[in-house]
Amino acid sequence: MNPPSPIVVGVDASPSAMQAVRWAAADAARHDVELLLVNVLPAPDLYVPGLSYPQINLEPQERAGHDLLRTATVAANEEAEPLGGVVVSTKVARGPVVATLLDMSKDARMVVVGSQGLGALGRGLLGSVSTALARHAHCPVAVIHDQGAASSQGRVVVGVDGTENSVPAIGIAFDEASTRGAELVAVHAWHDFTDAFDYRFEWPDVEQSEHAVLAENLAGWSEQYPDVAVRRLVVADRATRRILEESTHADLVVVGSHGRGGFAGMMLGSTSEALLHSVDCPIIIVRGDN
Repeated sequence: MNPPSPIVVGVDASPSAMQAVRWAAADAARHDVELLLVNVLPAPDLYVPGLSYPQINLEPQERAGHDLLRTATVAANEEAEPLGGVVVSTKVARGPVVATLLDMSKDARMVVVGSQGLGALGRGLLGSVSTALARHAHCPVAVIHDQGAASSQGRVVVGVDGTENSVPAIGIAFDEASTRGAELVAVHAWHDFTDAFDYRFEWPDVEQSEHAVLAENLAGWSEQYPDVAVRRLVVADRATRRILEESTHADLVVVGSHGRGGFAGMMLGSTSEALLHSVDCPIIIVRGDN
């Protein structure tokens, strides 16, 4: 029997990366899986036509990478110790950061990254690495902000759109809520079209139908995780707006990579993209084919 896949964390010296290490260490301890901390050193791109590659001493960068991972390992063990501890391994890799982590995502339970790496230079709401991984990774991706280790709210929020695309996200949300002993808030927003139309006159009929959709989507999971208390929200609102509102009192948001407006092979839907750039709490993006 093969051992469980590890949780992989991309580590640089940014504050959000260290929060990602701590968050991932706690999650790995709860699920009793290995934690793999990876520091990727970008390969130098100094090629000039007609010239050979210069000889570059890479040892200082590699030493710095190993030093960083030792610091991250200490942080991971501190975070995991109250939860039973975690087995930590480290790796210094060389190559394009995104491509390297994408390749590692093929054999990972989850890839965890900070919302902004050092390359972001403090600009923008989300770093290029975290955005690219959320769009293309072969496993679920957790993006952790600087405040990722904030005090527990005892709540996990999941977006449920009634399609097959959200099924894997529902499963992960139940699992995360169960291991945390947290309440699960399942948000099903049906009015994600345009404010130019007023559907209030038919809301009682729609509400009954949409409650049935949500109940059907949760039924099997509630039986599998009887310990998880579920609060169901069916709202005539845009999914992004309501999930963002609920996220202010949550430890974690879990959403599928694309919903009803998406299509097969779509990288990231409008709701998941918007939430990825706007929530303050940790968020897990789950592709339907993960």
